[in-house]
Amino acid sequence: MSTSKVAETSRSAEPSILEEKSEMGTLKTPIPTPTASSSAPEKPALTTDQQSKYDWLLKQVKGWTEVPSKEKSGPLTDSEKMWLTKECLLRYLRATKWHERESEKRLLETLTWRREYGVEELTADHVGAENATGKQIILGYDKQCRPCHYLNPGRQNTDVSPRQVQHLVFMLERVIELMPAQQETLSLLINFKQSKSRSNTAPGIGQGREVLHILQTHYPERLGRAMIINIPWVVSGFFKLITPFIDPLTREKLKFNEDMTQFVPKEQLWSEFPGGELQFEYDHDVYWPALQKLCAEKRAEQIRRWEAGGKQIGEKEDYLKGLDTEGVSPPPGYSSEVNTQDSTIA
Repeated sequence: MSTSKVAETSRSAEPSILEEKSEMGTLKTPIPTPTASSSAPEKPALTTDQQSKYDWLLKQVKGWTEVPSKEKSGPLTDSEKMWLTKECLLRYLRATKWHERESEKRLLETLTWRREYGVEELTADHVGAENATGKQIILGYDKQCRPCHYLNPGRQNTDVSPRQVQHLVFMLERVIELMPAQQETLSLLINFKQSKSRSNTAPGIGQGREVLHILQTHYPERLGRAMIINIPWVVSGFFKLITPFIDPLTREKLKFNEDMTQFVPKEQLWSEFPGGELQFEYDHDVYWPALQKLCAEKRAEQIRRWEAGGKQIGEKEDYLKGLDTEGVSPPPGYSSEVNTQDSTIA
């Protein structure tokens, strides 16, 4: 299906928040869809060898009887099965340079980590205080339909703690929920602009390494581009220190102090970035519940479609996100009466 149809499909049922903006003034809520001119690049077809390796990995994953864990071992839950999409398996295959057994090992390690870290138990209430000043914002899409995830270290409002990293993980999960069909990656926009109350906007080396480990190990192939501005010398030194821990492919995606309108439509680029025309003001009482509502609606629809498709491991993300009308074939004898208004998942 063409990328133009993807954009048309993603916008057909959504009101234009940008139109609301013109009437209401400064925007305070997330933007649900990319611009009409944005398009996700076509995905290359799998080679015969790649398809064979995917088929092998899918067979292995379907044969898993439990997720190993010291405290939380047990059979795969429905939400874990749904997480194991076709594209998820392919991301781990690409991240391991198509080494089947290594990709299986890493997939299982991530499932174990997700359980032990409590990814699905992280709530908006638990991490909400971390975002009270808008130090992380999901707002708009780039020209390839990637959701834009803004990090604003100058708005840091809490001391170093595990909850700071949990906050980042929580927001990454929300970004993924907002990715439209045919797009698996995000755009990270980091503004190291100093605030009156905070001049040192660089995270500590220990926390920086922890975050990098989580991103590279448990969110492979998710970073499409990182755009970074207002880099003081302290932060420049920080990046030099952590560069050895960043894989070469990720380093190629980093853009420092460039014209960001090359990558993000100016009407969806926050005006905090040069060239951006999107007037946005962070109001926690407005933005935070709006973000949770938008993500919950998209999550519920994907669950409904996953259940209707037979609760398949290896389901297509384009089907879950409404682009494809059919998913992978349901198992023999499977039947389901799906309540489209109130769907839940174990």
